[in-house]
Amino acid sequence: MGAERRRGRGRTVRAAALLGCGALLAGCASMPDSGEVSQVKASNPGDSQVRVYPVTPRENAEPGEIVDGFLEAMTGDDPGFATARTYLTKQAARTWKPEERTTVLTAAPVSRQPDRISVRETRNLVYPLYGKQIATVNSRHAYQPMRSTDYSETIELAQVTGPDGKSKEWRIARLPQGLLLGESDFQRNYRSVNTYYFASGRQWVVADPVYIRQRQDPVTRMDPVAQTVKALLEGPTDWLEPVVDSSFPTGVALKSGVTSLTPDDQNKLKVPLNKKADNIGLDRCRRMAAQLLFTVGDLGSARVEQVELQREDGRTLCLLGESQKENYRADPSGGLRVNPYFVDASGRLAELEVGAEDVGTPEPVPGPFGNGSVRISTVAVARDERRAAAVSDGESNMRVASVVADAHLPEPLVHSNGAKPADRLSAPSWDGRDGLWVADRDPANPRLLFVPGGSGQPLKVAAPWLTDGVRIEELRVSEDGVRIALRLTEGDKTTLHIGRIERRGSGAKQTVEVVGLQAVAPRMESVTSVSWAGPSRLVVLGKLAGGVQQVRYIQTDGSTSAAAVPGLNQVKAVAAANDERAPLVAASSDDGIVRLQAGANWQPMVDKGTSPVYPG
Repeated sequence: MGAERRRGRGRTVRAAALLGCGALLAGCASMPDSGEVSQVKASNPGDSQVRVYPVTPRENAEPGEIVDGFLEAMTGDDPGFATARTYLTKQAARTWKPEERTTVLTAAPVSRQPDRISVRETRNLVYPLYGKQIATVNSRHAYQPMRSTDYSETIELAQVTGPDGKSKEWRIARLPQGLLLGESDFQRNYRSVNTYYFASGRQWVVADPVYIRQRQDPVTRMDPVAQTVKALLEGPTDWLEPVVDSSFPTGVALKSGVTSLTPDDQNKLKVPLNKKADNIGLDRCRRMAAQLLFTVGDLGSARVEQVELQREDGRTLCLLGESQKENYRADPSGGLRVNPYFVDASGRLAELEVGAEDVGTPEPVPGPFGNGSVRISTVAVARDERRAAAVSDGESNMRVASVVADAHLPEPLVHSNGAKPADRLSAPSWDGRDGLWVADRDPANPRLLFVPGGSGQPLKVAAPWLTDGVRIEELRVSEDGVRIALRLTEGDKTTLHIGRIERRGSGAKQTVEVVGLQAVAPRMESVTSVSWAGPSRLVVLGKLAGGVQQVRYIQTDGSTSAAAVPGLNQVKAVAAANDERAPLVAASSDDGIVRLQAGANWQPMVDKGTSPVYPG
């Protein structure tokens, strides 16, 4: 096992060690001091147990060895990328900034023999680099996916005086800025973590995923917890910044010299800050601590249950414990949503008990959506599970009614004049503060609508991207109410995007706009269904280009989650809870409604049914 392999020239330039200490004797993480350095096969994607130890260039190394050696050395994590810098001229070593950005390719970059030799007296060599680029990570740790695109750059080599002062050695004089990694090496070296900020003007937190190093950061020398805290204090990613606030004042940072943060035996994490934090008031400090507690809560092997912010001199600023986190969640109703709902074969809304070993026979809910007053087609259950919004009458009307008590069938809140069902209302969606969303897909009047509080007059949402030829197939709003997942069809392609929800004012007088759309599954040829599956994770039903339909997890920044989902035939829709402990459910034309519990395979629950949904 090891890192990705490139076409080598001459002497191999890297070694690797397996750090699976649980299966080895003590001392397994030490550097081998004997044996040959040998080339290794490509690492398994995301295999963080593989550790790469780059080696310095040999004496009188050929130009190709220098190029390959440097590309290999970039995949290591030695302090300051010191080994990688030995392949550079002194000037290039001073100006190269690996922390500036990371370019991610489908596989390790390929270097080829120089296609030209310069006419300068130095006779520098220019080596082309090739690959397929799929993403970048910027200096703020934000991941940006893209469709697989040809990557083409160059590395220029020059001859410099060797250590003896007489001989000439080849070294890299010009190179692309930042790191250049294949996807496997990227997943081995980096991990996705959620930093948390407050929704603008609100008291609840929003997840902002970023990437940090799996182990010590070569540039800052920080461990993963310290890296994550540093990323939080630096502020949100550019995309999310317009709709969130940070309680940390400008200039507040970790105390100088702090590179490691570890919870004590009481699961308390002490975070020493610089002087900029010394005079912060108690209320603001608690909000800062809330951001930290959500951010570091599940980072390490030991769960952080309490955060203590400290002044530069070590005195306590404030404390915040696990029991207080509920005050800062978007959904005030709290509790684990273990049971999803679905539309049965008679068009009634029914609840499933997916957590029980024997699921039994599902019962229709109380009220007009369960008693047969109207035949519904799609539905969204409010997060407090007291109301639901249902689309009926051939997708023409959306109503909101109780699902806990009998009531009369209410008048529609939204009506569509689309000529056929497919051109009428989408399935609705609730955010965590009782905001209700639905799309009218009438080609003559396409609209994205928001109903504050789930009642009253719908507001038309400004959506500058909803132009002729763009159609909303499905929408799912995040619990925090500042992000919306959209399946959009344009031409013959249906793709997945995340939009940013910007609000001004409140109540019926507020204005709402969805902007900043980003493609989050650009490598998927088509997307059939989507559901939120956590604070920054989606479960998606779709098909990769040239592949078969599959269910997979995708982060909201577009990076792929390592969690695997077993295959399932003829899937029509998938649904997940915001709490990742709840089972995944799906609707299949072969097996009806099925569930997927942790460590198990798909299990049939109901022979016939459609539109499975968790609250939201």
